[in-house]
Amino acid sequence: MACVLLPALLTLLTAACTADGRSGGGPSGAPGAATPGEIVIASGRDVTGKGGIRQQLIDAWNERQEERRTGWTARLVELPGAADQQRSQLLGALQSGSAEYDVVNLDVTWVPEFAAAGVIRPLAKELLDRDMIDAVARTGRWKDDVVAVPFNSDVGLLYYRKDYLAKAGVKDPDLGGTVRTWDRLRSLVRTVDTADGLPDSYTKGWTTQLAPYEGRTVNAVEAFASVGAGGLVDAEGRYASDPDRIEDGLGELKDRTDGAYTLADATSSYEADTLDDFEAGRTAFLRHWPYAYRTLHQALPASRLGVAPLPGKAVLGGQNLAVSSDSPRAGAAADLIRFLTDKVSERCLLDAGFAATRRSAYTDANIECGARAPRSHPDPSTRAGTGTRADAGKDDDAGRGDGKGGGGSPGARGERTSRMPLDGDGRPAYAARTLLPALEHAVQRPRTPLYGAFTGTFAARLGPLFGDGSEEPGSAAAGGSSACRRPATDAALAVCLDRALREALPPGG
Repeated sequence: MACVLLPALLTLLTAACTADGRSGGGPSGAPGAATPGEIVIASGRDVTGKGGIRQQLIDAWNERQEERRTGWTARLVELPGAADQQRSQLLGALQSGSAEYDVVNLDVTWVPEFAAAGVIRPLAKELLDRDMIDAVARTGRWKDDVVAVPFNSDVGLLYYRKDYLAKAGVKDPDLGGTVRTWDRLRSLVRTVDTADGLPDSYTKGWTTQLAPYEGRTVNAVEAFASVGAGGLVDAEGRYASDPDRIEDGLGELKDRTDGAYTLADATSSYEADTLDDFEAGRTAFLRHWPYAYRTLHQALPASRLGVAPLPGKAVLGGQNLAVSSDSPRAGAAADLIRFLTDKVSERCLLDAGFAATRRSAYTDANIECGARAPRSHPDPSTRAGTGTRADAGKDDDAGRGDGKGGGGSPGARGERTSRMPLDGDGRPAYAARTLLPALEHAVQRPRTPLYGAFTGTFAARLGPLFGDGSEEPGSAAAGGSSACRRPATDAALAVCLDRALREALPPGG
């Protein structure tokens, strides 16, 4: 089917033909004329595989520039290592002025830090237009400025085994949006636990990522936010909670991860581990990211696999594109970002397994990905959005690639044909009815320039709940001088966590 060329795309192509590559002024434009040349994009590994959807979109932009003889090209540089290493590498290079990067692809939790450090520049506010999902758009702002544009998003979802529910006598095993509370989920777990005919591999009701890393932070923030205790920082990124609210959040987290319902291995599990356990039939429910939809359908048919919004609050993840403050090609870089995040590109990202950032990707039948596939991918069956040969796998985060990410992305298992169900317009079947509402109602992790200090402290201090909280006071793993060794009560742990966060973050007003 032909792709509708949107007015925004035509505007982009016109702008790309200008002599200096600028987008017409505004915050993203650099003073003076920029000589056409190469725009360098720094990003974590594209785990859709070699020549994945991000590279395909960049190739498509390059071909447009070649056709119009603008002199501009773009090159993707994939950074090695885990997310923390990539963050440190990017920040250090940009602060030293030694980086060749014009565009940086940032985890959403890094945006405040990079903005506060002055290493990314304000962008035109219209880049976050009305089509962008509101909750997702907010990840691109810091204080009063637009400093980044959401490229792909992410949100926690609840996957479940329809076949297990059917064997347990659940009248309608296609749960849809009916599991709105954790009480309801625990009730379903108890029902499944008593069912006959489950495989010998079945062990416990649900699993999630509780190893001492970002996954634990994500699960805890979801629990805290679900009981009104999620406001851990204020708008300036300063600490803004207290022991009473923290104790409420701890109580909810304990209830969710109670050993009566939760697979014991969850306390040491990363994303890939939980996928393995769920695929192997050890659990009936799984908290995971959108990329698992494609991945799990390679092993489980739609008749046995369901997905629904996570009960309570779900956390946003994803990556945002920003322009380096020192880039001499800032205007052209902003135009490239406009292309990579426009309606057609977002539809391509959705079809490839990412969570798109724009409503139109989920709802507008006139927007197709096919015309955006570059000539370097001539076989239509290899193009994103065709539903065939689209790899899906267990590498978990475009920023990490080590199976220990706090957000997820489509991966690569090497199967030749995708078994992911599609709707009538060729999108992932769950996209409009499940993924879009989940994104619209999602919450962010605490937004602070000191997010690294926050998450390291937060995940470590929750250790006593999960059997890894016996660090000696002052140890690096414990996260500070006031570490507590196995507090006897939730109240004592709340006081300990409150004290530690006050040490890690500046105080609120």
